[in-house]
Amino acid sequence: MTFEVGLRGEASLTVTEEHTADRYGAGGVHVLATPVMIGLMENAAWRAVDSALPPGETTVGTLVNIRHLAATPVGVRVVATAELVVIDGRRLVFHVAAHDERRLIGEGAHERARVHLERFLARLAADASGEPKPTALGDTPESTA
Repeated sequence: MTFEVGLRGEASLTVTEEHTADRYGAGGVHVLATPVMIGLMENAAWRAVDSALPPGETTVGTLVNIRHLAATPVGVRVVATAELVVIDGRRLVFHVAAHDERRLIGEGAHERARVHLERFLARLAADASGEPKPTALGDTPESTA
């Protein structure tokens, strides 16, 4: 598959109690939670490009600008779609949307960054351990003191 503008992805789910705003802290509101809708949109964007990436690469979310337009009750199916609209180096911009069985329920823009998975995980492990990070020149702060 060629990595190019126009790639599309899709992700879906049927809303259950675990997906509701009530479970995310909006007491008493048993409709699709906004964070779940956004996660579904992010998954659609990842699916749009994953198979076109070279081995060892993946994408990570870096920005969401989403409007949640309509409530979706428990038991209703939601489909999120994503279309790659801009490639700017490692930065990927998607138009995303979500529909339930009746209407558009959310839309907006989502950005992801291409990363080398092994290097990304190594940096994450170093951050978690408190190890000093290499500078752009490859030195750690202690080695330049």
